[in-house]
Amino acid sequence: MPATRILLIDDHTLFRIMLSRLLETEPEFQVVAQASTIEDGLKELAALQIDLVLLDYDLGNRETGIQFARMARASGYGGRIFIVTAGMNDADYVRALGLGICGIFLKHSEPELLTTAIHKVIGGETWIDPRCIHALVKAVEGEGRKSRKTQLSDRERDVLKGVFSGLSNKEIGDQLKISEASVKSALQQLFFKTGVRTRSQLVRVALEEYGAAWGLATE
Repeated sequence: MPATRILLIDDHTLFRIMLSRLLETEPEFQVVAQASTIEDGLKELAALQIDLVLLDYDLGNRETGIQFARMARASGYGGRIFIVTAGMNDADYVRALGLGICGIFLKHSEPELLTTAIHKVIGGETWIDPRCIHALVKAVEGEGRKSRKTQLSDRERDVLKGVFSGLSNKEIGDQLKISEASVKSALQQLFFKTGVRTRSQLVRVALEEYGAAWGLATE
């Protein structure tokens, strides 16, 4: 299997060097380009085949990773974007999910956990640091949206909860004692009923519609 081609975008040169060296220890990863600004990141994205963007949120000079992600999507980039950040404002946590970002990883976590998270998102899963959940719920509540109250079956709700928890299709199947094919079928129905296209957007649906029922409401 070819290595995953990675673009690093962070305005701190030392952090990029350290992260690049960490990723070089994994034969499945290949850092093919680095950038410190939105403009340079978009140029690399247009010039190279990139499978995964590891993106800082605060890029300095009033630039944010959310702005980059929005421009990248507008340019047609359909690959994975994974935010690695010291922190974000509450509203941008939700905006990130709406842009189909595959994960949010906090920089002060263990380095070994980052490689685990990258393997997860490359495999099609979503990685949301548990410490971001409170901010996500708060942001969703702050938007004041009325819940769509999508009509889901019990199985679809169980699968949605598994997606929210960051489980793979196989892990969801094992937990629910159903086949992986049944999980994939339920996911297809979830995408159809909710009108979203990515697992990260399904996480947002879970927060908006079932956060309180699952005990995720903020104080």
